Amino acid sequence: MADSRQTDPFADFVGEFADRLGGDRWRPDVDVFETEKEIVVRAEMAGVRSEDLRVSVDGSVLRISGVRRPPEGPDVQRLHQVEIASGPFERRLRLSVPFERGRVTAHLSDGFLTVSLPKRAPQPVAVER
Repeated sequence: MADSRQTDPFADFVGEFADRLGGDRWRPDVDVFETEKEIVVRAEMAGVRSEDLRVSVDGSVLRISGVRRPPEGPDVQRLHQVEIASGPFERRLRLSVPFERGRVTAHLSDGFLTVSLPKRAPQPVAVER
């Protein structure tokens, strides 16, 4: 398999940064795992303030969106390297395990958003004889 950097003259300039962009939005990395009682989604949110973050559920789709603002500091005279994306972001995750939509919780701490989705208890099914 050919290295895309050999055919893309801008690859050395932007590196893997372009892989994290989706149009004009960046996409935070996420882990999704299941415990005995819940589905857990953990998203990397370094530099995102809680007031700039939205978490919603629509049916079986979890939507995480918001904005990461560029850090404020001295006026930049010359850029040497830029890898940390800023601006709007959105992740939509379709979850295949039924969960209790009214009991979903989200917590932002240490640069990670953790969304806990309690699993729905199996519904008994009556079988006619």
